[in-house]
Amino acid sequence: MKVLVTGGAGFIGSHLVDRLMELGYEVRVLDDLSAGSLDNLKRWLKHERFEFIEGDMRNREIVEKAVEDVEVVFHLAANPEVRIGSQSPELLYETNVVITYNLLEAMRKSGVKYLVFTSSSTVYGDAEVIPTPEDYAPLEPISVYGGAKLAAEALISGYAHTFDFKALVFRLANIIGERSNHGVIYDFINKLRKNPNELEILGDGTQRKSYLHVSDTVDGMLHIFEHFRKEGKTYDAYNLGNDDWITVREIAEIVSEEMGLNPAFRFTGGVDGGRGWKGDVKFMRLSIEKAKKTGWEPKLNSYEAVRRTVRELLSTI
Repeated sequence: MKVLVTGGAGFIGSHLVDRLMELGYEVRVLDDLSAGSLDNLKRWLKHERFEFIEGDMRNREIVEKAVEDVEVVFHLAANPEVRIGSQSPELLYETNVVITYNLLEAMRKSGVKYLVFTSSSTVYGDAEVIPTPEDYAPLEPISVYGGAKLAAEALISGYAHTFDFKALVFRLANIIGERSNHGVIYDFINKLRKNPNELEILGDGTQRKSYLHVSDTVDGMLHIFEHFRKEGKTYDAYNLGNDDWITVREIAEIVSEEMGLNPAFRFTGGVDGGRGWKGDVKFMRLSIEKAKKTGWEPKLNSYEAVRRTVRELLSTI
């Protein structure tokens, strides 16, 4: 099977490419390298089953070329930084919604059979039901990032039902692991390297969320995709996360411990009741019961995923 991975040079995308190549797929990657790196794909660059296209998905011609002769598109390309929405909402719109529309139009013209899209837990906003199931309503994002992801989901559903292809959406918790180049763990490591005596922590430290290691994420995506193909549905959405959750303060303690440091923690206090930034969801834990019914479950809980990620990043950044 020939597949396209948009954003395949990025953090999650490159791990997905690794797994697809190991499983024997023909893999084409489309990436503008704004957030990703060819270093993440170096083991495959000369492989006969691998093809790389450098290009911006805001360019429709590039997208149309990329989808030629593929059966499945894994759409991971996006601006991964939630916080940028308050500073540059137009950029988030272009790099989440516009590129998804361009991809859907290209798929419509070329007759691609399947689309797998990585959405986000941010579509739920401040959910009143925790753990939050896929059928929670109303979906009320509190960030531009979450709004852009939800808009992309809606477009994908509309196109799938109108133009007879099948679409699978994953609403991801906080995904962490080797090759990540943003997020709380990455930030803490860099801050402590600059000043081992003090760690600035955005918010009040009580923010509590679920974290999933990228290895479990890729396992879940591919396992549930096979289940989805056998089910024959036109469209479906699955949460991917963990059964537990961890506070920002606890993450800071793990990072400090793994670095052999004992810094003073300085909390900024945050905004809107201790959030790290405007639009930050303070408490997030997804229900993964639907995913578990397919036979998948994470191997690492949130605490184990955080500790493993700290060790991975300390050895690579």
